[in-house]
Amino acid sequence: MVTSGPELTKKRVAALLIAAAVIVLLFSLRTCREANVEKPVDDDVPELVISQFDSLFREYADTVVDWKLLAAIACVESEFDTSKVSSKGAFGLMQVMPSTYRDMVGRIGVDSDSVSTELNIYAAVQQLSDMNSLFLFINPSERINYVLGAYNCGHGHVFDAMRIARSTGVNRYRWSNIEDVMSTMSEDNELCSDTTVCRYGAFNWQETVGFVRKVMNRYQEYCRMDSLAADGIIPDA
Repeated sequence: MVTSGPELTKKRVAALLIAAAVIVLLFSLRTCREANVEKPVDDDVPELVISQFDSLFREYADTVVDWKLLAAIACVESEFDTSKVSSKGAFGLMQVMPSTYRDMVGRIGVDSDSVSTELNIYAAVQQLSDMNSLFLFINPSERINYVLGAYNCGHGHVFDAMRIARSTGVNRYRWSNIEDVMSTMSEDNELCSDTTVCRYGAFNWQETVGFVRKVMNRYQEYCRMDSLAADGIIPDA
């Protein structure tokens, strides 16, 4: 029996639809396979080298703390000398205070008697992350200065400076203003004797202001060098 007319037309349409569906399926499978294939790494792109500890900085860096910032802090704090100990007891590559070190490594169940460069970096990253969480209400571009200031002198002194700024009508959300306020935080400052405003008293503000400036200058230079490396240019460290 020969089929013709409308019935033949329906069969042809059905066959075409099935063929089209097969083609779409094959194309989709091919696209998925191509998407799952890892793109080759360009080994010719130079990687920025700052110190012998770069691999550890990169490993422990996170969304809050850039590895180049860790390198900048280590450069300013210890000049990459893992054996350095300050007069206040801060030690290691990142010059972490013993009490801070015990607290930070204790979070991962590590005995504070276990000391290593890797743990020193870990403790510093955790401290920086904690400081960052305290200043989340500050614009990120300014916040990094507050975080570094707190890393150096403790968050209490930074908050003291912010309270003094507020009490004197100064914008406490701009670090340059906080630097100015800190420069007045000496023993003979009347506000520093007001424990409702200045709860932690006078401190070595020159060290803190200098530390933040040095680290930021170094960090910005490392960022510039990293940008050059990404463009295929090997910068001079």
